[in-house]
Amino acid sequence: MKWSALIGGAFGLGLAAWLLASYGIQQIFDLLRAAGWFGFLAVIASHIVQILFSAAGWRTITGPTEPRPGIGRYFLLRGIREAVNNLLPVAQIGGQVVTARLLQQLGVKLAPAIAGTVADLTLEVVTQVVFTLLGLVLLLETVGDSGIAGYVISGLLGAAAVVALMLAAQWLGLAAAIEKGLMRLGQSMGWAGTANVEGLHKALIDCYRVPSRVLGAGFWHLSCWLLGGVEVCVALHFLGHDVGIVPGLIIESLGQALKSVGFAVPGALGVQEGGYIVICQVLGLSPEVAIALSLMKRLREVALGIPGLILWQRTEAKAGTPARSISEVI
Repeated sequence: MKWSALIGGAFGLGLAAWLLASYGIQQIFDLLRAAGWFGFLAVIASHIVQILFSAAGWRTITGPTEPRPGIGRYFLLRGIREAVNNLLPVAQIGGQVVTARLLQQLGVKLAPAIAGTVADLTLEVVTQVVFTLLGLVLLLETVGDSGIAGYVISGLLGAAAVVALMLAAQWLGLAAAIEKGLMRLGQSMGWAGTANVEGLHKALIDCYRVPSRVLGAGFWHLSCWLLGGVEVCVALHFLGHDVGIVPGLIIESLGQALKSVGFAVPGALGVQEGGYIVICQVLGLSPEVAIALSLMKRLREVALGIPGLILWQRTEAKAGTPARSISEVI
């Protein structure tokens, strides 16, 4: 894991450096300076609303637990989850592991904590596919068939297949197999903690048994993706380009899809910037603006992520598991 992260990170850094050098570091930094602190604060504020919506979706699909943390707790946990996934080389899944553990520390049993986190991730992927499809339709209506449409359609078909496999595996008993395997391993090794995963499969299926809960969580997550398009519009406004909500949704939907493809590169470094360049050029925006937009999002990730990592470490320390947990996740 560490070697793959190092290789992916080196590739991402090299690609990002090449893009900055190719399109002019000075021009890009001039755009960022023009956006100013107020522009960065506006982008951060718009994303905080997205975190709240994501937290609401997570809490909804998890369903009633004993105890049942409030939306404020889920909001903080969602912030920690994004911080871990965005700032640490954990292939976009370490945050889910960390927050399931933190839910357990809040008193939620491990099985429903894991089940709710897995169901939330599944719905997040499902709604992202829907959001990407919306972006593709808007792209085709705005500029007609373009060079990236075929790639996006291929990616959508692959993503839909992955989602179908995820749902089928969960429903057919993947969680039950994992549950039994962990319990047997724990018994043979004398690990008492693995007994806490008992009931994982039932807890996961229970997350999907109430249609109103699934639809409600899906609504929150899809709304969050749509708000991402608003964040793009806000960032572009302060970069001196008012593009309207439709281009904002296109950039966000297809940009997030391309970022997901680069999950093996920590933070999708370089991959995100390259994807934004391709999408923005189709919409008539220069590569310099595309890179500046990506960097504004990265600065937002750092601004919200560092407090999230600090909060995580303070929480672990209070629970008696001090700061070594960052190295454990990596």
